[in-house]
Amino acid sequence: MKKLGNITLASSKRFVLTSLIFFTFLGAGVPATSQELKYDNPGKDPYIYYGLSIEQLETRIGESGHSLVWDGDAFVGTDEAKLRLRSAGEYSLDESLLENLEHQALVQTPVSDFFDAKAGLRYDSPNGKNRGYAVVGFQGLAPQWFELEGDLFLSEKGDLSARLEADYELLLTNRLILIPTAEIDLAFSDDEDIGIGAGLNSIETGLRLSYDLVDRTIAPYIGVNYERSFGQTRDFAREDGEDTDQTTFVMGVRLLF
Repeated sequence: MKKLGNITLASSKRFVLTSLIFFTFLGAGVPATSQELKYDNPGKDPYIYYGLSIEQLETRIGESGHSLVWDGDAFVGTDEAKLRLRSAGEYSLDESLLENLEHQALVQTPVSDFFDAKAGLRYDSPNGKNRGYAVVGFQGLAPQWFELEGDLFLSEKGDLSARLEADYELLLTNRLILIPTAEIDLAFSDDEDIGIGAGLNSIETGLRLSYDLVDRTIAPYIGVNYERSFGQTRDFAREDGEDTDQTTFVMGVRLLF
């Protein structure tokens, strides 16, 4: 049976299905973007909030092939602290190959009116050796309503890396929204086993046009996505026969429960 990192191809398919089913069932029956559960406990926060957000559930089509991509998270907690579970991955439909899979479990707490601090664990099952990481970072709204998220990752091997994500929602009408996104990944040392070199690793940008069908709960979209790798990371990718510069057409749906 074909191997993928430390897992078999059959296991990789189960990973994909498990991630999608996990988010689907977690959000099933939740009619609003932030739910509240009351409990009687004098002197404490009277509400527990929970929700589910899948920002990307899409298919990408380009010269390199056809893939399924997802990125979403679920949370439960109070105004002071919440548990956040995130899943992101890419599955090649042409090769029936799980190209990468990332899960995070984070504790998040507000540090200002617009920003939260977070810390937790990350586990990757890429096309190569699996990796575990400790995570610290922030998430929130910058001036002009840009959504920002930044993370520092310390791997089980002691390698330090970072990621910065940004996106913005431009309302063309009350339902039609244009969403530019950007993600930058960099590392402070080489990890050749997973194809990462020191310095700027990659940049990914996208532009998606979505339409809110049911409030902000279901929003199909179309758009384009661009990815490029740099430096030693680009060299590692070339040695493995991977694309280092690609533009894809995307079509998918955003889900918010």
